[in-house]
Amino acid sequence: MSLLLNIIWILLGGAWMAFGWLVAAVIMAVTIIGIPWARAAVNIALYTLMPFGYTAVPRDRHTGQEDIGTGPLGTIGNIIWLVLAGWWLALMHVVWAIALAITIIGIPFAWAHLKLAGIALWPVGKMIVPKDEAGMPAHPRV
Repeated sequence: MSLLLNIIWILLGGAWMAFGWLVAAVIMAVTIIGIPWARAAVNIALYTLMPFGYTAVPRDRHTGQEDIGTGPLGTIGNIIWLVLAGWWLALMHVVWAIALAITIIGIPFAWAHLKLAGIALWPVGKMIVPKDEAGMPAHPRV
């Protein structure tokens, strides 16, 4: 079922939004200091192509340990991202969500765009995992 939804998703805005994430990644990479955000944008571009069957989770909750992206520096990184690229990516997702929500069949896709809009605003410290792995840490602490 996820495969079918992902194929329909690509046709209903997923490809355009993935392209938007890749444009953001290229812009960040060109600045050199934006390379960490560029890597994250590429990962989310892949997620934007196939959001059904996957979810974004806080990295520290999934791995069981904090890192630079999940601590105070991650918050600063998210603020910088929000100002430079996050707001326009989120706005594009919201526009697609509104357009798709007008139709009954588009409501699940509109919901996926709204979830991606939230990620677009605050992506640092998140990782994309299969939905069945979202609730449990990958490496539990002993």
